[in-house]
Amino acid sequence: MERLRQRADFLAAASGIKAPSAAFVLQARNRRDQGPARFGFTVTKRVGNAGERNRVRRRLREIVRLWAVTRVCAEHDYVLVGRRAALNLPFERMTQDFEGALRRVHAGHSGKRNFNDR
Repeated sequence: MERLRQRADFLAAASGIKAPSAAFVLQARNRRDQGPARFGFTVTKRVGNAGERNRVRRRLREIVRLWAVTRVCAEHDYVLVGRRAALNLPFERMTQDFEGALRRVHAGHSGKRNFNDR
């Protein structure tokens, strides 16, 4: 798994498709190059203290390590933005949410309706 390290890559992914869930928000962007999929993880201070933020980040990394290897598309950047609910949700539920978020992202919509869609 390749990691996103530069702020510009995180900002570019934030401008892509978003798929929210209870424990995280998945942001994805097609880079349109021949590189492998890359992942970034971010957890804000609103989630909790440093120990809680690190626990959320570890859980998100483990989900990606276990499930994303076979289900992600090359040429994409993915960013998982952790939420406080990730501290208490069962790991199985988080993995199901991750798979659903990947499906929504690659279907081309986030599951949220815009005002223009009415």
